[in-house]
Amino acid sequence: MIDWTTAAPAVGAAFVASTVEVVEAFTIVLAVATLRSWRPALTGAGAALAVLAAVVAALGPALGLVPLHALQLVIGVLLLLFGLGWLRKAVLRAAGLMALHDEAAIFEREKAEIGGEVASGRSGDWIAGLAAFKAVLLEGLEVVFIVLAVGAGRGLMLPAAIGALAAFVVVMAAGLAVHKPLSKVPENTLKFGVGVMLSSFGVFWTSEGLGAPWPGGDLALIGLAGVFLVAGLGLVALVRPRPAEASA
Repeated sequence: MIDWTTAAPAVGAAFVASTVEVVEAFTIVLAVATLRSWRPALTGAGAALAVLAAVVAALGPALGLVPLHALQLVIGVLLLLFGLGWLRKAVLRAAGLMALHDEAAIFEREKAEIGGEVASGRSGDWIAGLAAFKAVLLEGLEVVFIVLAVGAGRGLMLPAAIGALAAFVVVMAAGLAVHKPLSKVPENTLKFGVGVMLSSFGVFWTSEGLGAPWPGGDLALIGLAGVFLVAGLGLVALVRPRPAEASA
């Protein structure tokens, strides 16, 4: 029986992080489908999902052989590095120092890059399917890492997987319904949140791996998230160019 009070942070972190990755993968799959057809796009995406499922099936049992504290320490450090990377980019984008992620622009760029190759000829379906396969595989590997990292530290693989699957269903349903890039998704806000959550899990697991349990147990994650959120917002205000700097 899953304790959903404990599992909720893992579900939330996996859902939000996976939403970002699935949106990016869907943009490329949609570009492929628009240029060629849905058949090679979905074939390539399906093949990538099969590979990802095999990766999870192989890694899941293998992680069970690693001592828990060692697993928590390694995962904690990786999550912290990963989360701080997301948080850094989100801070720079929020401060106006880095361009916002534009799914509509990415959609047009992908169409331009693969348009000439898939426009005609029998090989077009193969090239289109390969483009969709690569996009889903690359973004999906990040989702797999997030699910394994968030869930493996304390037997929360199933809740984390549920969060990732829910993100996939929600994004695909929305994308297929509107049949265009999901440019209205507040992606930088989501990435800011993901950076906060992954960094919080990273610090939490690293401490657990070092044998230093947190007061309040899993509730400490809320406090850690608050610290990273305040720090991130403070950095946005600190590095945002002042009007005089912007006009200089």
